[in-house]
Amino acid sequence: MSLFERILFVLAGLFIVLNWGLIMTGIIRKIIARVGMRRGIKVYQPYINLVKNFSIRSQLSHGVMFYLGPVFRLSGGVGIFLFMPMIYGSEYWTNFSFTGDLILISYFMFFGMLGMALGAGEGGHPYSAIGVSRGLAQFTAIELPLTLAILSIAIQYHTISLTEIVAAQQGGIRNWTLVTNPLATAAAMLSFLGAMGHSPFNVVMAPQENPIGPPTEYHGTFLGVLQTNRAILHVVEAVLYMNLFFGGATNWGTLILKTFLIYFWSVFVGMVFPRFRVDQSIPWLLKIPLAIGILAIIIFMI
Repeated sequence: MSLFERILFVLAGLFIVLNWGLIMTGIIRKIIARVGMRRGIKVYQPYINLVKNFSIRSQLSHGVMFYLGPVFRLSGGVGIFLFMPMIYGSEYWTNFSFTGDLILISYFMFFGMLGMALGAGEGGHPYSAIGVSRGLAQFTAIELPLTLAILSIAIQYHTISLTEIVAAQQGGIRNWTLVTNPLATAAAMLSFLGAMGHSPFNVVMAPQENPIGPPTEYHGTFLGVLQTNRAILHVVEAVLYMNLFFGGATNWGTLILKTFLIYFWSVFVGMVFPRFRVDQSIPWLLKIPLAIGILAIIIFMI
């Protein structure tokens, strides 16, 4: 395949991922509303919000870095997608994945968060520093058990290539990492709860505590960029977990089904448990998921 053809398929894949992310957002919000005995939004409401925000221009100025924050955030989500093999066995939907893509994707996961922290630090809100400290502290606690789970998988499969990890899981559910390495799967899926930002780990936005955060600090086109990234990021992070623990996908239908179920895991927990305080969420992540991740490495090293 030529470079031009690969770029075309990458753009087509990004279009599919963006639209699935927007549709999934609408479906999830509808489900959450129904659980609360409400009608909820239209499933296509995220499209309306996106068009509306991109049609509005901001009249405020907080400095260059404030506006680069959403750009860095979007770059993190798109960067994960570019090096993520989407469909196993397909020459067209492997994107730009390579032998060490898992390490690069891990860096991109933190890249967007750092960009948002720099942007928020230049904002005009007096409590921006609180949001930055909360976000970076919790995300670091999230990354630790996930990194240990990834190391356990790398030891198990002797590779840091996502394509080779998915290949090792072919042949049925009994070959999935979920079955062959349940401890690493448990550690990663518990950290996934924090990565998605639903209750009990939505300590940064803290909607019940105060009406601040990116949705009020950023508006217009900049909020549209953040909404675009959120749609992409939720899908590609679910694809990452699918490739690592749930056998990957051999077609788009399987990918859509698995990513919805993986993402819904965080939504389900968020509907059942109330929000943690900061002094509760970070210690919890550094106890149970971290201990499980350490145990997963010890077992496979032995």
